[in-house]
Order: sequence, then structure tokens, then C-alpha cells
Amino acid sequence: MKYVVTGSLGNISKPLSRKLIDSGHDVTIITSHQDKVNAVEALGAKAAVGSVEDLQFLKDTFKGADAVYTMVPPKWDAQHWKEWIGSIGGNYTAAIKDAGVKYVVNLSSVGAHMPDGCGPVSGLYKVEQALNELADVNIKHLRPAYFYQNLFAQLELIQYADIMGGNFGDTAIPIVHPLDIADAAAEELLNLSFTGHTIRYIAGDEVTGVNIASVLGNAINKPGLKWIVFSDEDNLKGLMQAGLSEEVARNYTEMGAAMRTGEMSEDYQKNKPILNKIRLADFAIEFSDGFTS
Repeated sequence: MKYVVTGSLGNISKPLSRKLIDSGHDVTIITSHQDKVNAVEALGAKAAVGSVEDLQFLKDTFKGADAVYTMVPPKWDAQHWKEWIGSIGGNYTAAIKDAGVKYVVNLSSVGAHMPDGCGPVSGLYKVEQALNELADVNIKHLRPAYFYQNLFAQLELIQYADIMGGNFGDTAIPIVHPLDIADAAAEELLNLSFTGHTIRYIAGDEVTGVNIASVLGNAINKPGLKWIVFSDEDNLKGLMQAGLSEEVARNYTEMGAAMRTGEMSEDYQKNKPILNKIRLADFAIEFSDGFTS
């Protein structure tokens, strides 16, 4: 089988590609960086260097593929982030149609049922809607929970203020490790048993901010670590002070508010999956390795 994987050598795309290659398949990895070519080839894949903003590049790269894995990379300088995310979904849709690909595993997110009000995830709603225009293509939308790896952004706050926090955390949210997402994507791509347009939720644990601070605090020898729920205004200011653009900071603050109210998890709660193997306590070991006091 021939697969095309977007996302370069990221936290999901790399282990996913390795699983496909180890199963004996032909894998092409799309990367926007020429300096990643050697690493891609060392993995046993072919490298296609180009941008997901380049429709003709996608059309050419998708030709001959039995299935593709699509994801939208971050764009920190986006002027209208949701619309840009949606535009990449449009590019994928046009390229898949042109290339005649019949199977797509698309990385979306918990909260992608929300047309608006969920920051960048509402951009992924637009991606899902664009892909769903492909009536004769089988599509599995993966909707993973909040990534454990996002918690690494808390390291500086811990080191300088001895707290963790965000404008969410007083209610439980689902959370997941990228390796569990890669496993789910590999399962779908290797089996290709899905038909029509379907959704799969992926989560490894369900936690509050108190849970997060307690478990990770113990792992880094800070047993009294607290999670502070910030106001939306303070969260926005903090993200901008950390170097994010106002557009990106506003979108992340909007997403945090949707997490806080429970609206982001509304459809997840109606379709809860069996929790995957990597729990918060398991991630705590990884987190402690990244912490320096």
C-alpha cells in the first residue's frame, strides 16, 4: 500500500510513519523543511518537500496514494487563524479529489463539532466540513483530546511563579498522549475498514487542573503545586506576554473558555471512547524529565 503522511516528523506523524513502514508499506512524508529530508529517509520513507498551502504540490504528492493522513500544521503568524486552517482543509479536499484517493484519516480535535467559539478547533470544524464534501471518499476524522504535551508550556510558569494555570481547569477535561493518537491513526490506516464519513474520539485520561498540578507537582518534587484558573483577560495578556501574537492568543483563550464551560467536550461526552493506555501518571515521568529546577 502507498501512504502519504502530512505533519513531517512531528509527535504523531513520526511514530505513525514508523508503524506503516514497519508493516512493509510505501510511505511518503510531507515536510516543509529541506533539512528534514535525511531524517525522513533514515526512517525508511520518501520525503516530499513543499507546503500544504501549495495546492499543486499536494495534487502531485497525493497521486497514486491508497490513503493519506492529513493534519493542519500550526501557523503562528496567521492573520485570520481559523480561516487559514479552513483553507488548508480546502486544499486537502481539492488534492484528494484530483488524485483519486479513496481513504483519508484526518487529524481533527475534540470540539470540532463547534462552528465557532473554540479557537483553532473551530478551524478544524471547517476542515472536517470541507473533506466531507468528498462523497465518494472514506474519511475517518480523529478527534483527540487536549495533548499532554501542551502542559510543557507550563514549565516557565512553574519555575518562576510556582504555579500552573490557564483559563480552564476547574472542570474535568479529556487529555491524551500523541503516541496513543499515532496508534489509533495507524490502526485505521492499516485496516482501511472504515466507510463513509465517521468520527473517532481518542483520550487517555480525564482530569481537572487540580489533578494536573497534584500529579505533576509530585513528579517534580513540588507537592504543593497549585493550578490557578485565570480570567480570560489575564489569560490573553499572559499569552501575549509569552510572545504569542494577539490573533493566536485570542484563539487559544477562546478555546480555553470552551474547555472551561464544557462546550468543547459536549459531543465527546455523548460519544466517550474507552480510555487509552497512557494516563496522567504515566506522562508525569516524561514531564519530570523536561523539568529543570
